[in-house]
Amino acid sequence: MATLNFKGKTFVQNHHLTVKYHQLIPRKNKSSTDKLSLNDNLIIHGDNLKALKALLPTYAGKVKCIYIDLFCFRWNLTNGHS
Repeated sequence: MATLNFKGKTFVQNHHLTVKYHQLIPRKNKSSTDKLSLNDNLIIHGDNLKALKALLPTYAGKVKCIYIDLFCFRWNLTNGHS
């Protein structure tokens, strides 16, 4: 099997260990409904790794699909956001 090797590979592979868990906090002004809940479909705006780490305590082993919108990521990069 082919192996991809590059400088800093170990750091990249272990970077997720340095990111702390974050709490998801629903924001009423960002919600499309009056009923705020973390137990339904979620749209999370923010850093992908921080969002995934925030989902782990509640949803580990329960999630079937996570969609990361790369269009939004590319738009943010080209418009000076990081």
